[in-house]
Amino acid sequence: MSKTQLFDLDGKIAFVSGASRGIGEAIAKLLAQQGAHVIVSSRKLEGCQHVADAIIAAGGKATAIACHIGEMEQISQVFAGIREQFGRLDILVNNAATNPQFCNVLDTDLGAFQKTVDVNIRGYFFMSVEAGKLMRENGGGSIINVASINGISPGIFQGIYSVTKAAVINMTKVFAKECAQFGIRCNALLPGLTDTKFASALVKNDAILKTALAQIPLKRVADPSEMAGAVLYLASDASSYTTGVSLNVDGGFLSLSLIHI
Repeated sequence: MSKTQLFDLDGKIAFVSGASRGIGEAIAKLLAQQGAHVIVSSRKLEGCQHVADAIIAAGGKATAIACHIGEMEQISQVFAGIREQFGRLDILVNNAATNPQFCNVLDTDLGAFQKTVDVNIRGYFFMSVEAGKLMRENGGGSIINVASINGISPGIFQGIYSVTKAAVINMTKVFAKECAQFGIRCNALLPGLTDTKFASALVKNDAILKTALAQIPLKRVADPSEMAGAVLYLASDASSYTTGVSLNVDGGFLSLSLIHI
């Protein structure tokens, strides 16, 4: 009996935003390990290039491209480049996000509000639109939105960030419904508390961490690599009949929250 080929991504072109570190880096490296040519992207080229170089050194295929998804012009330019260089896109992982303010919701700054909406909602939306157009031309593809458990259960002092992640969860369902006819699937990953620089305000604060761990049945913080396997499932043929789903990878946090409700 031969091993399954369900998780093979040979010949696939994948774009991962926010891939210079953390969850995005782990996703990019795993997709490349499974055979995809990964377009490694984040705001600054230097960070992307470091990850792309590591993938290539390990025998994989990768290209580094800078893109700030909060800037509409940059999204247009990046997809023009993808169309010219590759002619197709099979997998989009919307992972880049921002959470510039950690405060009570009543103290939300207008600038922080707008920046969070521009990246986390508008950015994801139009990245998906542009990717979807390319996928439609080539018979389909898979869009994976990295949302958050905060989209279901708002995080304390993370008001507008939590609001945007709730929007991403519903956005995922919209694209799943309207793009299924083109062979495009769209799903969301909902990470729990993960040990990344992005979440440092939470994981590096002993009081906050202690409170968080008390609500996580597995009693630990996730490693970024533990998010990548779920994305591989959603990107591959293993999930060929899965669309519109929000996959919790949270150590059981949301299960416990629902019990308390």
